[in-house]
Amino acid sequence: MPISAALTVVDPPLTVLGPDHVMALPPMAAVQALSDALSSGVDPERDGVRSRVETPHGQLLQMPAASQDYAGTKILTLTPGNTSRGRPGIQGVYVLFAGDTQQPAAVIDGAALTRIRTPAVSAFGLRLLGHRTIPRIVVFGAGVQAWEHIRVFHAVFGLQTVAVAARNPGAAAGLATKATEELGLKASSHGLAEAETLVGSADVTVCCTASPSPLFSGRSVRPGATVVATGSHQSGNRELDRELMARARICVESANTALAEAGEVIDAVAHGELNPQNLITLARLQQNGPPAPSTSRPAVFKTTGMPWQDLAIAAAIHRLWLSDNGSPALSPAEPN
Repeated sequence: MPISAALTVVDPPLTVLGPDHVMALPPMAAVQALSDALSSGVDPERDGVRSRVETPHGQLLQMPAASQDYAGTKILTLTPGNTSRGRPGIQGVYVLFAGDTQQPAAVIDGAALTRIRTPAVSAFGLRLLGHRTIPRIVVFGAGVQAWEHIRVFHAVFGLQTVAVAARNPGAAAGLATKATEELGLKASSHGLAEAETLVGSADVTVCCTASPSPLFSGRSVRPGATVVATGSHQSGNRELDRELMARARICVESANTALAEAGEVIDAVAHGELNPQNLITLARLQQNGPPAPSTSRPAVFKTTGMPWQDLAIAAAIHRLWLSDNGSPALSPAEPN
């Protein structure tokens, strides 16, 4: 058989959506896509399983998920050595399939998708916990995710002031300058030696680091404050210490995922500081509404990133592209 005869013709043609297409999705639209996914009947406890393969130079990860109108998978490489080469440590693609035919619909830049998914999940969780305006935050980290959280929180919560804390003083100062110049925020930069003081006066603290060990003492977080930890999905890594996990109300994306991938949760459970049955999930908050404010305990929202979230936002990106290009958009997913 001639090679040409064996090729499958995709109609409509497969679309390639690069970083500019991904970043065109407004932050609030990304947050709404997550809310719509849960409302449509997505069960995070039955989500696709993140697979991980060790490679000679790092790791290869795959994250599959499906909904009524879309299915897809994100394929990423994690390459620690790329930092010294001036190349991204995380690279990849998202492959999206659409409709009841499940035909290939788009290949989406995976790193850009992760850039917007992670802060969208943080913002979604904070909204479910009852936050509507957040004028000031403390951010740990000075990399891509620290910036994206600042940008998204500015759009979603009206963020006005940010304190950036990082091990690298130059990087912290650079991010603070960027927040001021590009978003008009009042921003300051700090070293980790100031961590306890910063956290002690913060209503919301966001951790966006690759730190394998806690960034600050849990006793410094005051009652009523909220801490978001996004930095890892490795079971042995912890941005937050055991003391905070024991004191706080703990919200997670999914109980099953948190107990398998969230180092803070795994460690606290193993040491008897946290009962897994007390974990508060996004689905529970979506169904029951925010818990009553607490004047005696802080709150923690621990995220690892999940396949259903990538799919929800990838679908929103694809629908936006269809709309911008005069193509009929697929209707929102119906409950499964």
